[in-house]
Amino acid sequence: MAGRVTDVRFTLLGTGTSSGIPVIACDCATCASDDPRDRRTRVGAMLEFTDPDGNPRTVLVDCPPDHREHALRHRIRRVDAILFTHAHVDHVFGLDDARLYNVSMKAPVHLYAERTVLDDLSRIYDHIFRPDRNVNKSFVADVVAHEIEPGRPVALFGVEATPVRLLHGALPIVGWRFDAPGSSAAHGTAANLPLAYCTDVNVIPDESWPRLEGLDTLVLDMLRERAHPTHFSLSESLAAAARTGARRTVVTHMTHDVRHAELAARLPAGVELGFDGLRL
Repeated sequence: MAGRVTDVRFTLLGTGTSSGIPVIACDCATCASDDPRDRRTRVGAMLEFTDPDGNPRTVLVDCPPDHREHALRHRIRRVDAILFTHAHVDHVFGLDDARLYNVSMKAPVHLYAERTVLDDLSRIYDHIFRPDRNVNKSFVADVVAHEIEPGRPVALFGVEATPVRLLHGALPIVGWRFDAPGSSAAHGTAANLPLAYCTDVNVIPDESWPRLEGLDTLVLDMLRERAHPTHFSLSESLAAAARTGARRTVVTHMTHDVRHAELAARLPAGVELGFDGLRL
């Protein structure tokens, strides 16, 4: 139906921690597992949809060091925008590959992040943000940076993306909530919207809880069962999921302490472990 976003697909590209799974030089049961769900690349996600004008759109959440592998595995041909949660290495060190999308789309890639994150990206990727300083004329990514503020929605081709303030230990970061105003499952939009993607979080501030209400799907951080100073543990993640009331919760950013088959069997109804390549 014209005028609405359709064909919505949300894919977990990577569901692992900063070290990835298997971990280098580790022979634990998870790292040695032959279950493909126990192989976790660095965390990232992809939202695909058809915009109201009938054009295909692809939006990434973060761009980790394993993005090249993600792109080849999922045959990603275009990236219209990248939404960043924060500037840690495991979330931003794949940005250089954006230049290949410039070639395939013949258009820039739009970046959305808080001012502190844009400043970090500018420092890390000086060759992209200040190409005039490069000694040689270089093949660098063509990007357009947009500053975002928590709670202020971003309009993305018919999808409304709202940054949600979260805390990653002492570091303020954002999660992202996706809505498709005027669309519904009955109109060809997948039933996973509204969806919120909240990784690398151990505290949800009081003012952010209302932005996590009314969700169909919640993708939520869950590092391991034991407590951690900057990530939700299993019990904390389950409590947060229950408070949101989301129909479906999928956890991500898991360490090698988590063996998929073993923990998946113990989760309550409505909560499941994510894995690389899971399409919601």
